[in-house]
Amino acid sequence: MSSMNALLLYCRAGFEKECAGEIVGWANELGVPGYVKAGEQSGWVLFQAETQAEITLLTSELPFYRLIFARQWVQVAPLIAGMPEGDRLTAVKAVVSKLAPRYSEVWVETPDTDASKTRLGFCGRFTKPLTAFLEKNRQLALGSAAPRLHVCFVTDDSAYAGISDPHNAAIWFMGIPRVRVGRDAPSRSAGKLAEALMVFLDDSNQHELRAGMRAVDLGASPGGWAWVLAQRGIRVTAVDNGPMAATAMATEMIEHVRGDGFTYRPHHPVNWLVCDMVESPSRVAQLIAEWIARGHARHAIFNLKLPMKKRLEEVHRCEDIISKRLAREDMRYTLQIKHLYHDREEVTLCLMRDKD
Repeated sequence: MSSMNALLLYCRAGFEKECAGEIVGWANELGVPGYVKAGEQSGWVLFQAETQAEITLLTSELPFYRLIFARQWVQVAPLIAGMPEGDRLTAVKAVVSKLAPRYSEVWVETPDTDASKTRLGFCGRFTKPLTAFLEKNRQLALGSAAPRLHVCFVTDDSAYAGISDPHNAAIWFMGIPRVRVGRDAPSRSAGKLAEALMVFLDDSNQHELRAGMRAVDLGASPGGWAWVLAQRGIRVTAVDNGPMAATAMATEMIEHVRGDGFTYRPHHPVNWLVCDMVESPSRVAQLIAEWIARGHARHAIFNLKLPMKKRLEEVHRCEDIISKRLAREDMRYTLQIKHLYHDREEVTLCLMRDKD
């Protein structure tokens, strides 16, 4: 079998440095030596180790959800380069036939960049003959516990082939959730919260967000996030001195309170706090931590607007602010952080208190 001693990570173009720094940090913590290759605006990072066993250790010991800037990770064999335009299938078949005995799924992908968008059509067409080959070779076992096969074309004539564990990797093609919020959404930002709910809530915690609950949206105008919650039957207090969109108020699930998001506090505890204010990350982190620590809200989803430099360091600083504040209350919680597809110069966090 071909040696898969590298890890390919997909990310948003322009965030290769943060993705690379993050995986190197985790590798060092787990005692996995290696180095990274990352092209500016490429949308992908390669972490290269000495052996396949080291990459296997990294992907088995590190939960994928702990990665902030990676949309997907794939344990890959060496680059398949210089494939002729008329027959790229032969070279790919030669590699994928040796990577694993069986595959549960086949994804032919490309980095999410403007330059590669035209390649997506080719990836779709390429999937069919590759799938037929694997079926004929008895290597495709749909729905099984076998690894997922990825073939990622990083250029028109070169690709990485490798595998991911469906239970410890992104569950979406190219690592991008397909979110539809509807035409009535008051703003583009509605997609951020809709995606966050897809990413952060699963079978284990979906019951924590259900119709009949109450939420507060700080800095709500024009109402995109409040609208998403209202669509789920949640009553929202939208706090902002700015106006709310008519489509948000038409849900009749939203109460608009004109006020400052940093000074407002609810009369009674709510189930959820959401916040997408344009403010310094540390100030927002302190605000959210205070709400949770004082019991004003049980859970929170919020964004941190990142600086142009030292983005990863700023995220870790805000994590530390939250950790120290909740430690003073001896409070147990789960914090997930992700640079979502709908995020730009920001990350989204989901802070959930553990059951008492």
